[in-house]
Amino acid sequence: MTYALIGCGRIAVNHMKAALNNHLNIVAVCDVLPEKMEALLAKYDLQNDVSIARYTDYRQMLAEHPELQLVSIATESGVHAEIALACIDAGVNVIIEKPMAMNMDDANEIIRRSEEKHVKVAACHQNRFNVAVQELRHALEAGRFGRLSHGSIHVRWNRGRDYYDQAPWRGKWASDGGCLMNQCIHGVDLLRWMMGDEVDEVYGVTKQQFHDYLECEDIGMAVVKFKNGAVGTIEGTVNVYPKNLEETLYLFGETGTVKLGGTSTNNIDVWNFADESDADTKNKGLQEATSNVYGNGHTSLFADMMDAIEQDRKPYVDAVAGRNALEMILAIYQSAATGKPVKLPLEHTASTDFEGRFD
Repeated sequence: MTYALIGCGRIAVNHMKAALNNHLNIVAVCDVLPEKMEALLAKYDLQNDVSIARYTDYRQMLAEHPELQLVSIATESGVHAEIALACIDAGVNVIIEKPMAMNMDDANEIIRRSEEKHVKVAACHQNRFNVAVQELRHALEAGRFGRLSHGSIHVRWNRGRDYYDQAPWRGKWASDGGCLMNQCIHGVDLLRWMMGDEVDEVYGVTKQQFHDYLECEDIGMAVVKFKNGAVGTIEGTVNVYPKNLEETLYLFGETGTVKLGGTSTNNIDVWNFADESDADTKNKGLQEATSNVYGNGHTSLFADMMDAIEQDRKPYVDAVAGRNALEMILAIYQSAATGKPVKLPLEHTASTDFEGRFD
């Protein structure tokens, strides 16, 4: 299957690794900075591979490679939607890094246009493929929790000045958002997915405590009321000293309690069910080794997308999932800005609506 990568920065390493692990035919790479392309290719000893075309303009790349079947987008967040829509219009299936878009209108247009053009879109929420997350999901779908009471996610990470200086688009409303949109959105995706997706109301608080050189928040908290009666809580921050502490997901039901931990919800810290059997032993204390905080899920997400294209089915993490995670973050932002709970669904809300909040 022919493939191209747009954006060759920090997260692109995982995209290239996933492409190679899945034996994709890498036709082209694209970045506005040629040195980024060469540095990425060199990491995989591909710098001398003349069969991989280099582009600084993704539109030219799409026009000159009509044979492309799959593109992944790993650029700064503010241009995800623009590039995704160009890929869809070119009839190319696309994997979009989180967040899928920065506003609800673009997210909805990606869904609408991809359905109209019969193009597959996957949102890159790769933590859904973590071994621990999959085990939790299987238990939930088997009804082992009984009625859900509540759940929570905590993303307690560290991001210092160096991280933001490396890429000036980070921490800005138009191109990134704050810690909730950047670091916390994977956890928010997992929470909403596990709790049944249907949200009634969100109440959020965001602050800028230590990062006064950014436009956006460095800590956010929220309470979520789900339509099934369950309650969720969200905590996301980049203020943890001196380094990343944890990314956790808790789920509590009548007959089950699970806590996923590790740096990216890749471990099972607690696994308790009323109907436990010997088969549960393997999950108690399960740890999935990862090479970085992004986990191992990109390879599985790419494999699923390839299968979805070949079998003409929806990807496991589709564009609706991407929109749902974005909607939750924007609802928290709106609630924090107004001081009031926000009812879902959201319409027409954008990250740029909150410019100037911390000036």
